[in-house]
Amino acid sequence: MLKKLYLLAIITFISSTAALAQNSLDIHFNGMGFLDNREYKDFVLRSRTYSGVRTALDLGLNIDSVHHFIVGVNGIHEFGAQPYFLKVDPVAYYSYTGKNWLFNAGAFPREGLLSDYPRALLNDTLRYYRPNVQGLLARYTNEHFTETGWIDWVSRQTDTDREQFLFGFSGKYRPSLFGPFYVSHYFLLMHDAGPAIAIPNDHIQDNGGGQIRLGLDFSHKTILDSLSIEAGGMMSFERTRGVDGFQKPAGFVASVYLGWHRFALFDEFYKGQGSHIIYGDSFFEKKTYNRMDLIYTPFLYKRIKGQFILSLHQTPGYFSNQEAFRVTFDLGRQTLVRFKD
Repeated sequence: MLKKLYLLAIITFISSTAALAQNSLDIHFNGMGFLDNREYKDFVLRSRTYSGVRTALDLGLNIDSVHHFIVGVNGIHEFGAQPYFLKVDPVAYYSYTGKNWLFNAGAFPREGLLSDYPRALLNDTLRYYRPNVQGLLARYTNEHFTETGWIDWVSRQTDTDREQFLFGFSGKYRPSLFGPFYVSHYFLLMHDAGPAIAIPNDHIQDNGGGQIRLGLDFSHKTILDSLSIEAGGMMSFERTRGVDGFQKPAGFVASVYLGWHRFALFDEFYKGQGSHIIYGDSFFEKKTYNRMDLIYTPFLYKRIKGQFILSLHQTPGYFSNQEAFRVTFDLGRQTLVRFKD
């Protein structure tokens, strides 16, 4: 039934374009294949291999240069699984793309919008299993400043399902357009309320965290293609309403990224109190944590990229490893039809 509804929506969308006499209709196809093996000594139950392919196809109706309506699907297949598609997520949203403003409303891809969040706040498996934001996002950008605010509905309340949504904001400020210094910040909070039929002794919970970082970007200013250094503070927030107040563990975060041709290294360090952030990386529950990513890009051709990533995780008393290979492809938006007024 759900597939028939998606098909009906797409057919209706296409058939209405001629009558509307709009600017253009385009198509967009992209996806990612992944093999991610995790050998976590700290979290044995989370040591597993993620493997599969995710593909997305959508149609865009461009009213003009700033107003767009997009509908499509985003499906994931895990290798060896039955049925073929583990899950198919609808893509359906309105997008405004002005000179300084971006505004999305509906179910739209998170890639390129929230993918810069630190893994301590939003873990990297979301790329595989939760590719869309379901809600609203607004972004303002100028030559020195970028700020993004968003809300993502996770679960709609029913008699048995909980009401859950995430909201947050992030941004970066560069005082000088050509200077290396910048300030970045990230924040999110998850609201978790109960189902419509109350559960005894159940309480509303809030969970989230934030980071403020000072950074230096020396990309293309050394023999390296990319070089950036960041350091700052992190704090998480967690409370059960009616039971306790906000618990606010804090710590120090630092990272360095360097890239040269097809090779790159990313190292991230945390020291402080352990933080439990539901959608964050569980390694940050430790009081000391270091992750080093060794990255090799064997092929990079136009809109296709393949990467090997060896990740080394260190916490007190444990040393874990992770190996991943990802192929991403994005054919871009291709115009199908142009309409005349």
